[in-house]
Amino acid sequence: MHRRKSAFEKWFSFSRHRRRVGADAHVSALDAKDFAALRASIIGGDETAQYAHGASVDLNAHLAKVRREFIGQSELLYQHAMLIVLIRREADVAANYARFKRMWMAERDFLAQQLDMRWLISACDTFIDHDDDPILRAVAMNGPLLVNTVKLGETERYILGVNEATPDQQASLDALWSHRVGLFDGVAGFIPGTDDTVRNMRWRLESVCDLHPLGVVVMEIFARLQRDANDNVYRRFKRRHTREKTRWWD
Repeated sequence: MHRRKSAFEKWFSFSRHRRRVGADAHVSALDAKDFAALRASIIGGDETAQYAHGASVDLNAHLAKVRREFIGQSELLYQHAMLIVLIRREADVAANYARFKRMWMAERDFLAQQLDMRWLISACDTFIDHDDDPILRAVAMNGPLLVNTVKLGETERYILGVNEATPDQQASLDALWSHRVGLFDGVAGFIPGTDDTVRNMRWRLESVCDLHPLGVVVMEIFARLQRDANDNVYRRFKRRHTREKTRWWD
């Protein structure tokens, strides 16, 4: 004797089927074209969005917002974002993750160079959540750890009103240069200008990222944190650094 499905079970089954059908409609073009053709195609339009804030309940409406983010950029970058959205919406996850992984293995260097930091971190999160390889998951975890830790510190600076115009406190610099300054739980302050902590961390990070071909994503994230255009704690300490032997940014 078969048990009747509850109203919730029927709704959930229908909802999952609808997500699957919606996903199939969006990925058909991706499967029909090779990645090189998508890479060469540029998305047209005038109303560029900085980023698609918030998630529309309707999948098509949300993907339309995401697509506006990529106006003037390669179609491949949007297709990458689209797959992340579909995976997060639990739309045919196994098949869409397989497409996502295949895209990265084929277009790794292009994606790593062209995607902005937000989408690189989203890619890392997707590897962590869905890949079967524990090495890739462990390597990818370094990306969000780096960026989210910096994000916390930079958000606190924003809340406190600290900015580039705020001068260094000479007394604090003198203290760091003259003795060990405790910060918390045995952790001492970084010594501006000479400290080798980040250089050594970079060496270790490189050795870990070399364990998987997609480790280049994490190293790209680390490199971008040092760029002059990206104002954050790494870039500011890079600017203060004076000792060539302990530089960490190239």
